[in-house]
Amino acid sequence: MGEIEDGEADHITTDVQGQKCALVCECTAPESVNGKDNFLFLNAVLKNPVCKLYRFPTSDNKWMRIREQMSESILSFHIPKELISLHIKEDLCRNQELKELGELSPHWDNLRKNVLTHCDQMVNVYQDILTELSKETGSSFKSSSSKGEKTLEFVPVNLHLQRMHVHSPHLKDALYDVITVGAPAAHFQGFKNGGLRKLLHRFEMERRNTGYQFIYYSPENTAKAKEVLSNINQLQPLIATHADLLLNSASQHSPDSLKNSLKMLSEKTELFVHAFKDQLVRSALLALYTARPGGVLKKPPSPKNSTEESCPQDPPPPMKRQDSIPHHSDYDEEEWDRVWANVGKSLNCIIAMVDKLIERDGGGEGGGGGSKGGEKDPSLVDPIITHPREDWYEQLYPLILTLKDCMGEVVNRAKQSLTFVLLQELAYSLPQCLMLTLRRDIVFSQALAGLVCGFIIKLHTSLHDPGFLQQLHTVGLIVQYEGLLSTYSDEIGMLEDMAVGISDLKKVAFKIIEAKSNDVLPVITGRREHYVVEVKLPAQMFEALPLQIKEGQLLHVYPVLFNVGINEQQTLAERFGDVSLQESINQENFELLKEYYMTFIEKMPPDYISHFQEQNDLKGLLENLHQNIQAKKRKNVEIMWLAATICRKLNGIRFTCCKSAKDRTSMSVTLEQCSILRDEHQLHKDFFIRALDCMRSRQTQGALNESDDPETGCLTDNKPTSRHFYPVALLLVSSHLLVVWLILSLALLLAKYQ
Repeated sequence: MGEIEDGEADHITTDVQGQKCALVCECTAPESVNGKDNFLFLNAVLKNPVCKLYRFPTSDNKWMRIREQMSESILSFHIPKELISLHIKEDLCRNQELKELGELSPHWDNLRKNVLTHCDQMVNVYQDILTELSKETGSSFKSSSSKGEKTLEFVPVNLHLQRMHVHSPHLKDALYDVITVGAPAAHFQGFKNGGLRKLLHRFEMERRNTGYQFIYYSPENTAKAKEVLSNINQLQPLIATHADLLLNSASQHSPDSLKNSLKMLSEKTELFVHAFKDQLVRSALLALYTARPGGVLKKPPSPKNSTEESCPQDPPPPMKRQDSIPHHSDYDEEEWDRVWANVGKSLNCIIAMVDKLIERDGGGEGGGGGSKGGEKDPSLVDPIITHPREDWYEQLYPLILTLKDCMGEVVNRAKQSLTFVLLQELAYSLPQCLMLTLRRDIVFSQALAGLVCGFIIKLHTSLHDPGFLQQLHTVGLIVQYEGLLSTYSDEIGMLEDMAVGISDLKKVAFKIIEAKSNDVLPVITGRREHYVVEVKLPAQMFEALPLQIKEGQLLHVYPVLFNVGINEQQTLAERFGDVSLQESINQENFELLKEYYMTFIEKMPPDYISHFQEQNDLKGLLENLHQNIQAKKRKNVEIMWLAATICRKLNGIRFTCCKSAKDRTSMSVTLEQCSILRDEHQLHKDFFIRALDCMRSRQTQGALNESDDPETGCLTDNKPTSRHFYPVALLLVSSHLLVVWLILSLALLLAKYQ
């Protein structure tokens, strides 16, 4: 039988089903870390660790030592507060852009006023939630009993790190991390009408079939409009800054500095110009023109996209609105082309001027700031140069001023037209649209908090693994979610919320920066369509990173979700309900996982791949996973094991989720840990069940006599624990056990309350 470790805590033994269990000693100190930097970094994420120590025999009758650690995460509240602040900033900016849309016809102006009223109310909702979250102190996680509280909607349920550190006599020490968290879902809003997956589909179908009052823009076009607006807001101040730096270099009469400043200005200006090449901007300008007072509009314009232009042979989908942009005799479509092209011409004039100034000064070759020689228009520059030793600043200043004026005209027109696109999305169904946005923000916030926690933990444990770091910046990280939700009753809505929230994590990229102080909490920037999480590393750890990561390369994640309902409700769903939602989610995410594997094989170096394939039969595992998904077997837990194994072999981040991250989650995690000990570390076959019972026993979960229950906040002495009390895995053996289980449960509950 297993033995406890000596000297670290009080010795405890339990009797599990009449057998002496390898009980643990309990401690509150986290595992040892190397160096002050590592300690500070880890403490930025983890809090209140509970540790357990075990010894179990191996197949050759030696001893392996296991250290279990469960920790809360400070990020449970930090990430939602960061995200809500971003939402408020983004929404205030959008509201201001709507106000600056200019004069509109009475119909559109009334719609705008209505939209602004509702949007201002939603901003107040976000501000109130942020205020309440800022008041939260004490516990750094949200218990399952609080999952329906409105003020805590954005906070994930029971977010914890479950870590197992294995020290084997013959094998290298190994760490196995699983992030456990309640399924990201909007519990306060409820699931009467389903979850996000169903609600978004229904909303889009209704909006697509709306009448003539609004202009339909597809979700792709709406997202494109938001992207272009974001690029405008980022690039315009950057271009202005680089233009000022160019003038500063000119005043210093420094050829090298002038050329460097010109190069940066050219790069940013070209990005700015390319941002407006999309056909969406043209159609939006025409739509806005017809919405102005006096605009003759027989039918609202429908947006065109580049796909329609390049594939004229494809018939447009049947719609209740017109399927082409109407021609308006008073509208000059070429005017936008002229305004837009003036930015590029102004840049070419600046490049030509810099080249001539440096050439006259004897600075050698021209500045060549990024435009082809054929694009320059020297005739516009020659009249300006009148003196052999002219003042560079005076020569460049009017050209810079012209560039800024042209850019301002483009920004003004593009902002107004694209804001008009966003007005259509909001105006169609104000309460429904805004409530869907709120629900999606809530679910995404919960998912993102877990992801950031998992990413930082994975980075910390693999910081000195060159293969992992190369994979991180070359391919990105796979993030695998194991869902244990049933497809019955409210949990269908939870699964629909969870599927959308996890899919939305594709919009997240990570950037690692050097910490300049002891504050190493991550910072989030961006907007709803694209977020960047800046992870701060202490200087010593930052220097260990590859050059690409240190230079600020964005690191991407690829989330996948596999769900297998295992509780008694799933039995009802499989017999009397519908499991198609689970089947479609698993199939869709298998394709994503396969796509990631193919990218991994293509982009990683050949020598690494050859060694990797010798150690891992991932192709066979993927085929096996696909077969199990296609088999449509009831409660097929093989899907979970295969997906988890593939994730670990691909250096991914593992998550396990159920409704509250308690019973089903802990049953799954402990079974996974014992399976790893058996398969990877030669746990003696006769001690598998005993090790499992030991990990699932009451004391090993940190609920010793007269200790506080972290879920309820009250004493749990002499109470039957809800966590791990019912052996859910046994329900998989036979459906007849379900009846027995229900009878016994009822008897126990009656005895408890009597």
